[in-house]
Amino acid sequence: MVDYSMLEWARAQFAMTAIFHFFFVPFTLGMSFMVAYFETIYVKTGKAEWKQITQFWQVLFGINFAIGLSTGIIHEFEFGTNWSTYSWIVGDLFGAPLAVEGVVAFFMEATFAAIAFFGWKRVSKGVHLTSSWLLAAGSNLSALWILIANGFMQHPTSAFYTFNIDTARLELTDFMSLIMQPVAQVKFLHVVTASYTMAAVFVLGVSSLYLLRGKYTEFAKKSATVAAASGLIASIAVAVIGDDHAYEVANTQPTKIASLEGLIVGQKSAPIVAIGLPKTMSVEEIKNAEEGDGFTFKIELPGLLSILGKRDPGAFVPGVKDLLYGNKEYGIWSWDKLVAEGARAIKDLKDYHAAKKAGDLAAMKAANEDFHAIVANVDGTKVERAELMGYGYFAELPNNGIEHAFPPVAPVFFSFHIMVALGFWFILLFVLAYAAVVKGTYWNNKALQKAALFTIPLPWIAISFGWMSAEIGRQPWTVFGVLPTFKSVTPLDLVNVQATFFMFLVAFVVLGIAELKMLFTVVKNGPKGAH
Repeated sequence: MVDYSMLEWARAQFAMTAIFHFFFVPFTLGMSFMVAYFETIYVKTGKAEWKQITQFWQVLFGINFAIGLSTGIIHEFEFGTNWSTYSWIVGDLFGAPLAVEGVVAFFMEATFAAIAFFGWKRVSKGVHLTSSWLLAAGSNLSALWILIANGFMQHPTSAFYTFNIDTARLELTDFMSLIMQPVAQVKFLHVVTASYTMAAVFVLGVSSLYLLRGKYTEFAKKSATVAAASGLIASIAVAVIGDDHAYEVANTQPTKIASLEGLIVGQKSAPIVAIGLPKTMSVEEIKNAEEGDGFTFKIELPGLLSILGKRDPGAFVPGVKDLLYGNKEYGIWSWDKLVAEGARAIKDLKDYHAAKKAGDLAAMKAANEDFHAIVANVDGTKVERAELMGYGYFAELPNNGIEHAFPPVAPVFFSFHIMVALGFWFILLFVLAYAAVVKGTYWNNKALQKAALFTIPLPWIAISFGWMSAEIGRQPWTVFGVLPTFKSVTPLDLVNVQATFFMFLVAFVVLGIAELKMLFTVVKNGPKGAH
């Protein structure tokens, strides 16, 4: 019996810590390179004003870096406390990249952060500059390894793992394939370019504040020039890489892409919904839905979803109905068929262990062969029954858990579309800002300066909604198609999770207020008193 109260509280706690931690992560990733670039200009020119610029932005980066580091530690413990079943089953795969992140990236950050922050008067310019770049590289390498682990959760494939029938655990078989999985690589690039965009928005916004107030104008002009150029490149890169990311999602997580666009019934030349209000539909309503259903109102861009997901304007993109009830024309299995194959795999697993206990070698061999039997061939990739075992757990639920078989459409749709809309705003802002900087008109353009100032919080909103669309869109799975969320949770007493939820909430609020107060104080005091 699934304890949904415990499950939802555990999910809520993880979501809270993930979102709060991720307030700090992208700023760290982006500002680390921004600071390194400012210092490169200082070392190359030898001008003291660039040293002052570097040190000012480094202080803001350092405050965020320290607090972000402390919030990330909590995440590690949650896997063991609230999600121990998940950790047991997939720990060999999920733990490997996290171990490398700790041994390599974390130690790079720890070592070179000390030199970068405290070594201004202790080491040469060259050593200090090298330390700044290695700190930036370490921070971004940390993100790479974490996103490799997350990429496995989004799209596990037998190219890099196998299910050990004796231990009932997933085992890593090819470390390089795990690292080079396309989903993880494109996800990493999307995250880091979004982080560089965030840093550029922050530098441009704070510089604009000084220009509006007529303070530190030369400092602001130089900072804004670098921010406008880097932000233009990064914001365009986010959109280009985001297109590749959406293509990967469409071909590896069809329920997610259907929910992102509110596509209830699959169709050829599937449109992207530019603006719309999706309906909340029951599984029965979905079963009886017709093409175009699912929205109270919508404005569509015809054929773009087919281009985005299949690189073909006339291609068929499956909707939620196709993925729940099957579509023979396009070879899409129904949810019930997937559950039946998964349940058979679970039975094979039980039969194998019963035969092993009884010493029946013939029965063990038969169960193992059926467990690993090829049941499908998808675009040349053979699918074993073992890979569908996760679906079998839904047989425990009424109606095979079909009402839990797809993510909630409205939250995923809105979070994705808000992220995309803000992404296009960032491109527009940097196009205007860079053009104005080149023409020399930005310094007197109060409207554009105010736009940049008020844009400062928007990258945090965009990135948070991006993560919400990615993680809510993966539901009902912790590892897509392999391990359901309700089977991943630790069977704890509810009060334990509730107590730690509110403890973390209070801690996060205190840390958040402390960070904002320190950042505001540094910005208020300006570059002269920053270091």
